[in-house]
Amino acid sequence: MNVHPKLMSDIEGLAHQLDPLSRRAFFMTASAAAAAGYTLAAGPVRADAIKTDTNGLTAGDAKAKVSDGEMPVYYAKPANATNPPVILVAMEIFGLHEYITDVTRRLAKLGALAVAPDYYFRKGVDLTKIDSIQQIIPIVNSKPDSELFSDLDATLAWAKSQGGNTAAAGIMGFCRGGRTVWEYASHNGDLKAGVAFYGSLADAETPAMPKNSLSVASAVKFPVLGLYGEADTGIPVQQVKDMEAKLKAAGKVAEFKLYPGAPHGFHADYRESYREDAAKDAWNQMVSWFKKYKVLA
Repeated sequence: MNVHPKLMSDIEGLAHQLDPLSRRAFFMTASAAAAAGYTLAAGPVRADAIKTDTNGLTAGDAKAKVSDGEMPVYYAKPANATNPPVILVAMEIFGLHEYITDVTRRLAKLGALAVAPDYYFRKGVDLTKIDSIQQIIPIVNSKPDSELFSDLDATLAWAKSQGGNTAAAGIMGFCRGGRTVWEYASHNGDLKAGVAFYGSLADAETPAMPKNSLSVASAVKFPVLGLYGEADTGIPVQQVKDMEAKLKAAGKVAEFKLYPGAPHGFHADYRESYREDAAKDAWNQMVSWFKKYKVLA
């Protein structure tokens, strides 16, 4: 597939951070990072990346039935929980790797049945094992939004079959997953709320992704919180303000927070882009948002 000559905003934001030659002492070696389950394409992994245990949780891999087969998912929930709220975790472009599964466990510690679907599984490659972002780009950019929506619908159905309360469901995501939050908000009005961490807003529209986030603003069906970095080289502050204005003009419920000096990926605690203060505040903002809109108790 031909890739549009202008990089997607999330990839543009990442491009200025990736430094596979970095050997700073507080980064894991590539072999150690791979052994720990992190993606290879994001470059060196911080040795002090957050690790969340499974104490008090039921967690692991499963398969969700989709239109053309079975999709791998990773889930975590409080052990012996009855009817826990469901939170979908929309991943970055790097696949279902350790950072995403750890976030899923963090959400489970808050009382949710959190599920991260591996919706790139049809490509027949493990994105976490690809060591070049240039090889990942055409794979993720060819994912049709229509198929993505169907996969997320199927993930919710799977969560319900596991005892999850989909009447109190939310969605959150990072980078490309942040875009997914905005897009899915225009598709499924049954969710209570969403949180988009630096999700791209003004990407060039393609056959696979026919509408960018700005284009779907007037169709957003549930409250969304947008968390962005002022120093994001792929998503300028003006785009965030444009999105905010479009949502307000359409009478939608949305809020935004911009973090001074924070780059794209500021929550990704395994990468150089991590900014601890912004990441912790953004996480707390997300939790408060989900509590406000009755996703979390």
